[in-house]
Amino acid sequence: MTVLAATRIFDGQRFLEDHAVVIEGDRITAVVPLAEAGPTTRLDGTLAPAFLDLQVNGGGGLMVGGDTDPAALRHICATHQRLGCAGVLPTLITDTPDATAAVIAAGIRAIGTPGFLGLHLEGPHLDPRRHGAHDPALIRPMEADDLARLCDAARALPVLMVTLAPEAVTPDQIAALSQAGAVVSLGHTDCDYDTARAAFAAGARCATHLFNAMSQMGHRAPGLVGAVLAGDAQAGLIADGVHVHPAAMRAALAARPEGIFLVTDCMAFAGTDLTEMPLQGRTILRRDGRLTLADGTLAGADLRMDQAIRVLVDQVGISPERALAMATAEPARAAGLSNEYGALRERRRADLVLLDDAWTLQSVWIAGQPVTPG
Repeated sequence: MTVLAATRIFDGQRFLEDHAVVIEGDRITAVVPLAEAGPTTRLDGTLAPAFLDLQVNGGGGLMVGGDTDPAALRHICATHQRLGCAGVLPTLITDTPDATAAVIAAGIRAIGTPGFLGLHLEGPHLDPRRHGAHDPALIRPMEADDLARLCDAARALPVLMVTLAPEAVTPDQIAALSQAGAVVSLGHTDCDYDTARAAFAAGARCATHLFNAMSQMGHRAPGLVGAVLAGDAQAGLIADGVHVHPAAMRAALAARPEGIFLVTDCMAFAGTDLTEMPLQGRTILRRDGRLTLADGTLAGADLRMDQAIRVLVDQVGISPERALAMATAEPARAAGLSNEYGALRERRRADLVLLDDAWTLQSVWIAGQPVTPG
């Protein structure tokens, strides 16, 4: 049995003072007042649930791609555990049908890998007008074979998130994916407000990297941003201060008291000192906290989850409780994993992080065992 006490504990919703977390094996058995805890290991800082990241394109020098196998997924997941993530969704950006099928097959074989929550397929069924760093030559509408492949994957994987544009699919296809168990997320789209609302009504329930690669909010044309902020769909947010201005984040979080979760949208650079990497025949450059193609197009983010929390607290000005929830409880809810992750409560997994007073990662425990931070 391990008993951890810290300056304060974030349980997924609120801070607790003078409490301790009791761990037996890979589970939390209790969160109790310090006076009832008995012998404890005392820690300086904030003890919180380990993070969940639902959009990671790679890590540890590896990208998710057509050559990804279970060993590569294991390496990527282990890299992110060292960065404080209890689990991640390795993410394939727009690629060929063969690459998509290969990554799905690797993901199914990787079920049970520590830190592997499932997959996120970001494309290829997007709007080429909003391609961002995706190769527009590979973007295409969804066909019957694509739908069957994705529905089968949704039934086989613990979690399958699919980012798509309403322009590239039909409402019936969205409904079929949702009914098969996929988390359908709208992104890389120029759809108008009414089209976005119709897609949410059909079964989509998230938006991918809010504000980025989507129709913006105007006073007469609210776009996808307006549909998210005026509705109840959840949305990922890249809070690096580069992809979204802190003032825009502040406005979005004021409009939506809950439902927005953090993602890093990180690339193979995560957990490394790499300064360049290839992407589908192009080169991504890592400079001054940005990842860009040679023409300056943003290509993922150079971001860790603890950095995103610091941006929210220090630049956006939201409470530490909400910033922590956006990295823990909110993504757990979006992925349908709240019974296992995102909270320090009895019977939840014993995945924890310790953060210092500046919200920098200090220590990590995964399934009750310490992991050296990376």
